[in-house]
Amino acid sequence: MLDRPSAVQTNDTPGKPQRVCVLLNRSAGSASESTQLGATIKALFLARGIIAEVTTVAANRLEQEAKRVLHELNDGAVDAIVVGGGDGTISTVASVMASSERPVGVLPLGTLNHFAKDLRIPLGLDEAVATIAAGAIRKIDVAEVNGRTFINNSSIGVYPYMVLDRDRRRHAGLPKWLAMIPALLRTLWNLPLRRLSITAAGGTGTYRSPCVFIGNNDYHLAGSSAGERDRLDGGHLSLHIARSQGRRALILLVLRTLLGSLDSAKDLQSFAVPSVEIKSKRKRLLVSFDGEIEIIRTPLSYRIKPGALLVFAGPGL
Repeated sequence: MLDRPSAVQTNDTPGKPQRVCVLLNRSAGSASESTQLGATIKALFLARGIIAEVTTVAANRLEQEAKRVLHELNDGAVDAIVVGGGDGTISTVASVMASSERPVGVLPLGTLNHFAKDLRIPLGLDEAVATIAAGAIRKIDVAEVNGRTFINNSSIGVYPYMVLDRDRRRHAGLPKWLAMIPALLRTLWNLPLRRLSITAAGGTGTYRSPCVFIGNNDYHLAGSSAGERDRLDGGHLSLHIARSQGRRALILLVLRTLLGSLDSAKDLQSFAVPSVEIKSKRKRLLVSFDGEIEIIRTPLSYRIKPGALLVFAGPGL
């Protein structure tokens, strides 16, 4: 079970935050759809007795702005940082706030908002602001690889290549969901297989796998709740290695995953571990983190950081 909710301390009096600094990613989902969004957010917080300073930030300046706000938090100028955007935006801010003992609020303004859903944060803006105003804080885990923080998951193989291809097509004007279809088909046709040496759970194995998935805590892999997590404070990584197979079998695996009918025992080798090291003959690998793609030098050293992040969470977490 998670720790019981704690309140933000404001002038030694427990309760909701009195001042928050809101960072909005200019290019994230619905954050880019309305020039009135900042004014709306200010009004929603003010209606609950909270003063909000709203700053719209370019994606490449999010980390710098988060560091600025952390200084303000440490100086007592504000009580909490709030981030509006999708999972990649939140991950960037979380990388700054992890281990700071300062709370982070989430406004789900991205396309999928997986992290907000796992925090039981309503997707409506008014309800999300109400969650922050309620002041219920939880300690949750974050994960990292080679010092790069992620809040949801990371993967090697099919998925990062598919996202890279999708983003190229989006630059040509295709919507995100539509660009994913040809990207998926092209990735499956090319089938990026990597021979990897993976050390976890006290042993080392060599795998030629189309996909390696590392989650921050356990993910449901089948059924209607596929892609969701019950808790974010379990203190371990979930490592899933897709078994080596041909193109046809892999296409069926992807379809079963999308339909929520994945057979974990048959299709995957799975482990719950505090750390993972992945080696490759390649000096660099294409790796995804919370939907973002980077080229990372090997070896890849993953680890869990238990209770490293304070977040405002919804009821039921």
